[in-house]
Amino acid sequence: MIEDIIYISKKAGEIIREAFGKNIFVEFKTNESNLVTEVDKRSEQTIIEFIKKKYPQHGILAEEGSGSNVDSDVVWVIDPLDGTTNYAHRLPIFSVSIGVQKNGETIAGVVYDVMQDIIYSAELNSGAYLNSKRMRVSETSLLSRALLVTGFPYHIAENPENAFKRFEVLTKASRGMRRLGSAAIDFCYLADGVFDGFWEVSLNPWDMCAGKLIVEESGGLVTDFDGSPMTIYSKRMLASNGKIHGQMVELLMSQ
Repeated sequence: MIEDIIYISKKAGEIIREAFGKNIFVEFKTNESNLVTEVDKRSEQTIIEFIKKKYPQHGILAEEGSGSNVDSDVVWVIDPLDGTTNYAHRLPIFSVSIGVQKNGETIAGVVYDVMQDIIYSAELNSGAYLNSKRMRVSETSLLSRALLVTGFPYHIAENPENAFKRFEVLTKASRGMRRLGSAAIDFCYLADGVFDGFWEVSLNPWDMCAGKLIVEESGGLVTDFDGSPMTIYSKRMLASNGKIHGQMVELLMSQ
């Protein structure tokens, strides 16, 4: 199945890359920060058609609403274009993210960095890979030496979960903070040791499904802010190399 996920991720990526920088139609979902383009929809439809043809018994949970049979034992969790705002502004940081869950547990995940043509992939208990290279999280053990990444939800003006204060506290405590605009890519950079920690609030299942597994299969840790277990349906997410996790928990929970 992982080869099929890689295949259709690349097919969707071709659609996205072909339209990049062109005059695309943009719509608004919940507010003017929450965008969807015609390309998101075309990418999603390509993935859906593939699944329905090859795996008709499987369920689908997708960002742009093409879900079906979500109570199936096997469910594909799809973000057809993670980083739509970047895409609409011609910032080349975005991805296709596809995770597959069996009985509520993620068993496979693929994130395709479209513009760099990089496949990040993982299967449960089989490790995580950047193309064919095995990935491992960083060895950084001090938060003061860590490079962190985060993102803000579309309703950031409401300051959910005290996001601004937490951003300030963690930025001051670390070597630096980045915000790339694609949670799926953030997970993968963490898995490959580029970042040491990643936290965010109000992510959706399709933002996390593949990336969470990729981090875990690279030796990282993904929990709630308080260090407790979380699922792809949780609204608070903390991921790290494991070595700075406790330090990040302490600061996140102090706000």
